[in-house]
Amino acid sequence: MPDPTPEPVAEFTKVESIFVRHRNCLMVRADFTPVFTDYYLHLMDIGERHPENLDAPLKDLIAALTLHLVARPWAETIAWTANLRAPRVNFFATGSSVNEYIVGRVFTKDVREPDRNFLYAQTSVPGQKPRNSTIEVETTEPLEWIERFYQQSEQRPGRAFRLPDDTYVLIAAQPDFDEEWLQGLTDESVAEILETEKTKVLETRKFKFACGCSLEKILPTLSAWKDKPEELFGEDKTLNLQCPRCAKKYQVSRSDL
Repeated sequence: MPDPTPEPVAEFTKVESIFVRHRNCLMVRADFTPVFTDYYLHLMDIGERHPENLDAPLKDLIAALTLHLVARPWAETIAWTANLRAPRVNFFATGSSVNEYIVGRVFTKDVREPDRNFLYAQTSVPGQKPRNSTIEVETTEPLEWIERFYQQSEQRPGRAFRLPDDTYVLIAAQPDFDEEWLQGLTDESVAEILETEKTKVLETRKFKFACGCSLEKILPTLSAWKDKPEELFGEDKTLNLQCPRCAKKYQVSRSDL
């Protein structure tokens, strides 16, 4: 009789960077089950649950940004915010290859209604001024956003695929790439690249769904009220704060301030 015990979920998502020989393309792929498991545990911890029309795009955005991070140099921290008209919502994701984390959330309250859908990207490197870019997107599909992002901001073609079992793949063009091959890829052919093409694993990185926020890190945002707590607290003894990156809630007392 087979063992009914399910396989344990890995502690992190292993992201492989693979060069596809003769096609001159970089393939970045990963099974995001560990990241998505931690994402759902986080939602339980903060008492939130997203409907499918918000949950699925956020997961796609988290996966797409993770793959993009691995396709980029190590030292970068990248944040993407999608501001959509319908539904009127902001999808946010940020991650760092240095710290090997990815985190994201959905904003549904007090969201500015744009006249078009936009994806805002910020790339930060220690010691340098952040680089910002804004891209108009025509759909509500994050995997199509990243392809648009590669065309406009990366100045090279890139294609993203969602395969079964929480597996995502990014194919990014390199110099002298095979354009016909890249444009002709399908979910089925991408799933078989390791068998049908000559490839070489360049590196492997590990990512977890994590924010790293804490009350100590959030308190400095209230420094302007340190000498005038009555204006901040009013008649209340405590103040409720929320991490802008992961939506975790913190309670601040006057003594904390």
